[in-house]
Amino acid sequence: MPTTPAEPKATLLVVDDESAVRRVLLMRLQLAGYRVICAEDGEEALSLFHQEQPDLVVLDVMLPKLDGFAVCRRLRAESCVPIIFLSALDAIAERVSGLDLGADDYLPKPFSPKELEARIATILRRVGRGSAATEPREQSSGSGVLRVGDLVVDTNRRQVTREGERIALTYTEFSLLELLFREPGRVVPRAEILEQLWGYPPRRAADLRVVDVYVARLRGKLEPDPRNPELILTVRGTGYASQRMGDGGMTAAG
Repeated sequence: MPTTPAEPKATLLVVDDESAVRRVLLMRLQLAGYRVICAEDGEEALSLFHQEQPDLVVLDVMLPKLDGFAVCRRLRAESCVPIIFLSALDAIAERVSGLDLGADDYLPKPFSPKELEARIATILRRVGRGSAATEPREQSSGSGVLRVGDLVVDTNRRQVTREGERIALTYTEFSLLELLFREPGRVVPRAEILEQLWGYPPRRAADLRVVDVYVARLRGKLEPDPRNPELILTVRGTGYASQRMGDGGMTAAG
């Protein structure tokens, strides 16, 4: 009796103008159990994204017609789909630019396909499938609704509101919020944040910049004055700490 093929783990959109890169990633990621669709320029990437609603996008920076940064900006305007940038430009400024637009990770070329597979798996474990949808999916974490200062954090729906107005966070930004406020007042080292959220230890100083960029993005969305943060505090030389409970930190709402 013939066996039914296993359902793909998730659908990935791979965007790269180099046919050799697309060919290798198509083969490797299909072998890993993913459904893979490919685009060779930015305009095709946006078209395929709307047609296929992938669970994650692997996006080259240097693309014809519309570069990767422009594609990321367009996607972030309508979706919280996870995005991993690929780029031959390994300068810290380029990495920060990509992450600042809302990408979830950044992998410099040349890279190991095995490392890319690991990073994809880590992100998909964190966000689950269906993350391309505009609205967050229901998730039964059991943590309920919590208050962080004047913010209301719904950990089931992964939503944050202030005075009834929703604040749009990507999955990575929300996961960072959860990690920092899990134990209010505890100093969370940058290396620990990197391993918990991105799944790999820091191998060089540039890796830790990923954490700094995401903390800055989160402050920009949550803090009344991001230059003088009150919710997420910097502990120099170590990492970050959330507001303590006694200072109005995270408490159960209701």
